[in-house]
Amino acid sequence: MFLQRSAIAAARRAAVSPVIKRSFTSSFVRREAAPASSSNAGKIKKFEEVKDETDLIGPGAAVGTVPTDLEQATGLERFEILGKMQGIDVFDMKPLDASRKGTLENPIIVKSAGDEQYAGCTGYPADSHVTIWLTMSRDRPIERCPECGNVLKMDYVGPTEDAHGHDDHGHGAHGDGHHNYEEPKSFADFVRPEYR
Repeated sequence: MFLQRSAIAAARRAAVSPVIKRSFTSSFVRREAAPASSSNAGKIKKFEEVKDETDLIGPGAAVGTVPTDLEQATGLERFEILGKMQGIDVFDMKPLDASRKGTLENPIIVKSAGDEQYAGCTGYPADSHVTIWLTMSRDRPIERCPECGNVLKMDYVGPTEDAHGHDDHGHGAHGDGHHNYEEPKSFADFVRPEYR
């Protein structure tokens, strides 16, 4: 009886296990990726060669490979990568000048490609107060920190024409091209001219 049970158990194990054992990696056909063609390298433009939006579309990866950031990035991301490859900081990401306190005569310059720019002031010397966010615009480019008096000035470096059609041709509520918004008053509006 003992032999009968062990024979049945051995038969069960034999039926479940395959006759030829294979490893997982050899159970499918393995294809090696084709080497990258040299024509792909010719499609990647240099930073100086970028003229319009169509130049900011990557060539993509070769078939069977995973694309790199350079191959798949498009638009502003591609523009930034191409600039970094040649040592150009296209978005001017270095920190603001914190070695001095900005004054009305010599403000801290903040470059902006948009109509409005936010900058955080942490005081002078740096980190002497909590971050206070200042808003500068093309209409009001100079802002002063209410805590420490540091003066920042926005330097607009964006395009001169408005690609969205918001120019001064009567699109606004008052025909001035701006939205119906009045700047809030501050203490500077109430200071006598002789004290300014």
